[in-house]
Amino acid sequence: MIDYLSCILFRVTGFLIRCLPVSFSCFLSRRLGSLLYLFDLKHRSIAYANIKTAFSPKLSPKQICRLIRAFYRSFGQNLIEVFFIPCIDKKYFNKYVSFEGLQFIEQAFKKGKGVILLGVHAGSWELSNIICANLGFPFSVLVRDQQKFPRLDQLLNSYRRQKGCKLIERQNQTRQLIEALKNNEAIGLTADQGGRNGVLVKFFGRNASMASGAIRLALKYDSVILPAYYTRVKGPYIKTIIEPPFEVKKTGDEKKDIQDNLQQLMHIYEKNIEKYAKDYLWTYKIWKYSDEKNILILSDGKAGHLRQSQTLAKIAGELLSQQGIKAKVDTVELNFKNSFAKNAMTASSCLAEKFSCQGCPWCLRRFLKEENYKTLMNTKVDIIISCGSSLAAVNYVLCSENQAKSIVIMRPSVLSTKRFDLVIIPRHDDVPRGKNIVVTEGALNLIDEKYLKEQSEKLLPSITRGPQAEPFYIGLLIGGDSKNFSLTKETISEVIRQIQQAAQDLGADILVTTSRRTSREVEELIKKEFRDYARCKLLIIANEKNIPEAVGGILGLSQILITSCESISMISEAASSAKFVLVFDSAGLSRKHRRFLEHFAKEKYIYLTKAGDLAGRIKGIWPNKPEVHTLRDNLLIRQAISKIL
Repeated sequence: MIDYLSCILFRVTGFLIRCLPVSFSCFLSRRLGSLLYLFDLKHRSIAYANIKTAFSPKLSPKQICRLIRAFYRSFGQNLIEVFFIPCIDKKYFNKYVSFEGLQFIEQAFKKGKGVILLGVHAGSWELSNIICANLGFPFSVLVRDQQKFPRLDQLLNSYRRQKGCKLIERQNQTRQLIEALKNNEAIGLTADQGGRNGVLVKFFGRNASMASGAIRLALKYDSVILPAYYTRVKGPYIKTIIEPPFEVKKTGDEKKDIQDNLQQLMHIYEKNIEKYAKDYLWTYKIWKYSDEKNILILSDGKAGHLRQSQTLAKIAGELLSQQGIKAKVDTVELNFKNSFAKNAMTASSCLAEKFSCQGCPWCLRRFLKEENYKTLMNTKVDIIISCGSSLAAVNYVLCSENQAKSIVIMRPSVLSTKRFDLVIIPRHDDVPRGKNIVVTEGALNLIDEKYLKEQSEKLLPSITRGPQAEPFYIGLLIGGDSKNFSLTKETISEVIRQIQQAAQDLGADILVTTSRRTSREVEELIKKEFRDYARCKLLIIANEKNIPEAVGGILGLSQILITSCESISMISEAASSAKFVLVFDSAGLSRKHRRFLEHFAKEKYIYLTKAGDLAGRIKGIWPNKPEVHTLRDNLLIRQAISKIL
């Protein structure tokens, strides 16, 4: 019924359009394009992201928006011109259609091997076929059946045939295309939109799937390829650009020849698209089947948050690699102009809608430092990852700007979790419900068997080796002060005494590292107690000389791990290492943090212990060697990310 009614509507509309003066019809079609620009939010957003990928940083957001408006006005005229087809004659051609490079067509036919007029999805596509069919040579065009609307499809095909087009339908396309070329006729094909089975070549600097049919035919049958482009000069006036015959290079390596020749062709079209950008069809996902993805990590400068984001990027990269896609990861540390700007950014993003931020980076320009703003606006990304509530607003705005996937770790401040593709929230936070929400036990981290092995091998040269053939290490990870928590000298003094006692009784060696948050007072105490202590084989003071592999190496080499209680990230890393983990408790922790520790202790990921009981607990665990319960959050995250990729 829809097909039947559409066919009637098409006939009636066409009759009315043809009764109007051409100039007035063009005026109406431009208004139609303007309406489409206002209401076709989805495709307008795709067009913006595509143009940004192709032309950034040459075009500013305002210039991109102006180009999209011009595209939609031209697109509206393309739609209306379909109704003109029945009344197009030589007089119409002579008046409204001009040519550049028409002489190349006659030259191409002299070879006697057929001519491939190769275009891209640009200009008035239906008129371009009619133009070619009325240039005085046999011309066939490949058409795709509209199976959902067979009556409307038949009507359009009848219009095409009336004006001299020979139609090649998909069922017998290869045989008919070859036959036409052998008869020294012309066929019309397109080079872009290769789909899932296309060939990947660079298109504006990034791999995109392009159709290789024309190149394959030219290589096999020695046919001439004439690149063509169609641009609207003004109103109904159209310019047809025929490029010189494309010289197909043959080396005997078919795969390489297809790749290289198609790449050269796309360089030709890039020049025309850049010159006549408003005529190209920007509303499809040009780079959908690319084998390249860009991942952007937004950092707030906190090491724990950055490590969690890096974990996600690593998982996403591995999943993309399994699909044959290379992932490039960049990190940008955000710098707000001041604390007010940070809060204002969050508040302003609450008022933003999904498509309203695109092309309007006012909040980013206003609240971020200038170099940050420029970097973000000149970066085209496919996946954006952030950790911490202060970054969620920037993540949301950038995802809208780039049509990217958005992943946030922790509650996104006052923003709704529905605004993001994936939200990862640890159990100790107040977790809302939602299909896009994944609940983790602890903080995400890079810890797995491979990572521990790599970090251990890097750290080994820094360790003073003892006489044992198979050394037994106790690893001590000391954190530091935070907003409402202080690691006291008295607590650390007791911890040191207990670990030294356990090491002496069990014949173990000790590996120690502090963090950048460790206070000077605690650092001095640790240096005093461990620097000349015979069983301390490694001492790293992070604020003096940090080693990147310190934490990972200690986690990998130690059989027992001792950590301070204030860092959720550090405890989660230790609990992911498949080792016995003891956390020495201390006063001053928040209620949320206390919930985290108690849950981990209940699930036996850690042994929550008073500082004064460490030696006894270590000596009770090591001889008995109870089952180690390892944190498995990364497997859960892997499953969630695979769904949104």
